[in-house]
Amino acid sequence: MLTNQRIRAIRALNTRGVRLLHIADVVVIYATLMLITAAMSLFPPRNPWSDVDDRYWWSYGVVALMNLAVFYFGGIYDREPRLRSRVSLPKIVALVWVASLLAGVISLMLNEYVIPRSILIIFAMIAPLGVAANRLISQRLQSHALGPARVLLVGTDDEVGLALRHLRQADQVDIAGSTGGVDELEKYVEETAATDVLLLDSMYLEELYTGSLERIEAKGVGALLVVGAHDSLLGLRNVGEIGGIPFVVLSAHVLPRSQERLKRFMDLGILTLALPIALPVLIFMTAYVGIAVRSPVLFVQDRVGKDGTTFPMMKYRSMPTNAEAETGPVQAEIHDPRVIRGMHWVRQMRLDELPQLWNVVRGQMSIVGPRPERPEEMAAWERKVPGYRRRHQVPPGITGLAQVYGYAQTDPEYKLGHDLHYLANWSPILDLQIIARSAWVILSRRG
Repeated sequence: MLTNQRIRAIRALNTRGVRLLHIADVVVIYATLMLITAAMSLFPPRNPWSDVDDRYWWSYGVVALMNLAVFYFGGIYDREPRLRSRVSLPKIVALVWVASLLAGVISLMLNEYVIPRSILIIFAMIAPLGVAANRLISQRLQSHALGPARVLLVGTDDEVGLALRHLRQADQVDIAGSTGGVDELEKYVEETAATDVLLLDSMYLEELYTGSLERIEAKGVGALLVVGAHDSLLGLRNVGEIGGIPFVVLSAHVLPRSQERLKRFMDLGILTLALPIALPVLIFMTAYVGIAVRSPVLFVQDRVGKDGTTFPMMKYRSMPTNAEAETGPVQAEIHDPRVIRGMHWVRQMRLDELPQLWNVVRGQMSIVGPRPERPEEMAAWERKVPGYRRRHQVPPGITGLAQVYGYAQTDPEYKLGHDLHYLANWSPILDLQIIARSAWVILSRRG
């Protein structure tokens, strides 16, 4: 029985980002390592237990924390809607293997074993079962504590009737009610005390994304979309099932916190590795621009960053300081006559963007992401293109998918398609692919 004091302690840990699942995983991983070591000591002539000195007692703890970090960045601690929660054993196996491989690589780099190789191999095979068991227990406890999910259906009478025949067969699901649209969705969610909203047709998506999705998500209400026959042709991944109905989870924020932090660590890691090359280039370019355009060398302009906040973006100056005095804000052209002599090649090679590395260091930008817009342009495109603000859910980038696959004259609505595709499919590999392709775009001087 949990006392009030223990409940307060658990809540205090949760507010600091520590969940009971984190603690349970550390205990399972450490205990698994110790049990494997003890079991292997029973099989002579090799006695791993006798080889384990005091160093392994703490190195096993390091391996447990290493697994915890890999699990975190792998996304298995991200909170999912109640109807989407399920144990993905293949993903857990892959993450345990990544952590075990990382421990083995560190052992080789240190020229000594963090843990014995035989124990590490056996651990990689059986530890996923314990980690998966933790999640099953956690889900059972959560389901028992919270009760059935209350689902609000959004669709026509025929669509609602069809869904009801299936959902009545599902366990842990109550029907909160139904509505024919999403224009007053927040009111219906509050009146019915719904925990999840199930859209029965994709026709409601645009209105939901530009309206109430972010607000109901902030209240802890999940949003789901039934996958129809035409939707399946898009090759959707991570499709769930409830009462035989296929669905995908909708979210106002496409990148969970764990992936945002992984992306930030990637930026800092790439900057650190690139520093020996980037620093001499920056010194040379600063000197060259100083000669070509004189003072000021830098051009600083307010741009829209993450969550719509503005920040001072830096570039090497390539136009006169009064370039927009008569025209006001205008988009630069490929062969813009305002560019100062000797700076055309700098713009073609995208070298004028190099000072933005400092914006990346400060966390205002990322190496890869949607390009930052001017505030006045942002306001205009928000009025014209529904959902345009979603591109600002991550820090803007020096380069991005729209820059390597689009062109200078590509319409912003099509660029938005590239940006949202990038957000929905982000991975470390995708960032590296975009960086590599950006190098080709620069070398080929493509417009």
